[in-house]
Amino acid sequence: MKLLFWISFIALLYTYVGYPVAMWIRARLWPRPWSTAAISPSVSIVLAVHNGLAMLPRKIEHLLGLDYPNIKEIIVVSDGSTDGTSEWLENKRDLGLNVIVLREHGGKAVAINAGMAAATADVLLFVDIRPEIAPGAIQQLVSNFADPTVGCVCGNLALRHAGHDAAASAVGGLYWRYEQWIRKCEALCDSPVGVYGGFYAIRRELATAQPAGTILDDMFQPLSIVRKGYRTVLDPRAFVYDVWPKKASSEFHRKVRTLAGNFQLIQLAPWTLSLQNRVLFQFVSHKLMRLIAPYLMVFLLLSMLALSASSSLYAEFAATQVLALVLAILGLRFRIPFLHRIAAPSSALFVLNAAAVVGLYRFLFSPRPLWKIWTSHPAAQKNRLSAVSQLPPDTSSGVLPIEGESRY
Repeated sequence: MKLLFWISFIALLYTYVGYPVAMWIRARLWPRPWSTAAISPSVSIVLAVHNGLAMLPRKIEHLLGLDYPNIKEIIVVSDGSTDGTSEWLENKRDLGLNVIVLREHGGKAVAINAGMAAATADVLLFVDIRPEIAPGAIQQLVSNFADPTVGCVCGNLALRHAGHDAAASAVGGLYWRYEQWIRKCEALCDSPVGVYGGFYAIRRELATAQPAGTILDDMFQPLSIVRKGYRTVLDPRAFVYDVWPKKASSEFHRKVRTLAGNFQLIQLAPWTLSLQNRVLFQFVSHKLMRLIAPYLMVFLLLSMLALSASSSLYAEFAATQVLALVLAILGLRFRIPFLHRIAAPSSALFVLNAAAVVGLYRFLFSPRPLWKIWTSHPAAQKNRLSAVSQLPPDTSSGVLPIEGESRY
């Protein structure tokens, strides 16, 4: 039991503290900077959308008003939309949009593949339907391609979480800042293992078609580029603004999708676990260790409970872990303001680890294609779209306030 305790404890400490600190030290002592320059390569913007009519008019207006001088084309792919998205886009071709309508709903990966195949510019910029791109962000982003070793560039996501409950705010605030810090350190060492999928760019000649049904295009594509010998970097000055779910329950479902996608990525691209993956160490430490973290927490608690009879120290450790768990659950269950705020970090950690467990279950036992696991019931989706269409835009962010699943 002592061996189980120490293995679990050290592995958890490494996952959440040891690896991030090691990458920070490595980035400080042995950085690999890359060059930037004021270049203006041609850019093809690729936007995949499914049933996004409530948000699409505002998004297209935003894209048409971007300040980058060399946008060659805006490619919008409607992925089997049934809410009028395709018809609306067909009527907007006179705006200069390159509209691709896929009659069958095949998932985001299929839509992105269609957009990549149609693109003709030097750089492909992938965007999602919600985010707002800050002025000058595209120019800043493409400046990194002045370095011939850079194949993929990600922007800096700033999350707006006004009106979020405490646990969701902790995920979008404290946790996301922690995650971004790790990615910046990884980029300074070589490459992060994933990027924010709502705003990243790649060299067109490096684009790799994704397997149909891929959930995490924002990991598959960057890792494929790293596999070809190039780097993925993160530019903290290229800002993009987005809104994540306002409730912990919705954030939980979002993370289930993401974490199930990690298991799927290994299945679809087994080379990610081989030496063909130059950032294998980062991939295992940053992604895979978090997938086993919830089981390590269970082993840790069980070992402490077994050892508590012979040592008060183990009993105190076990009591602390149980107290944190109870606090997390109470914070999620009851909206008592003071308790909700105090419990927020524990609640966020609980949500993230519970999502890893459910994500594995969904990956193993989902009766339908994995990319559909977060698709809501049509009636619920219709009601939410109706509600969103009646909301005024958030003029402070330029982003429609939407709860639940995105439509890419």
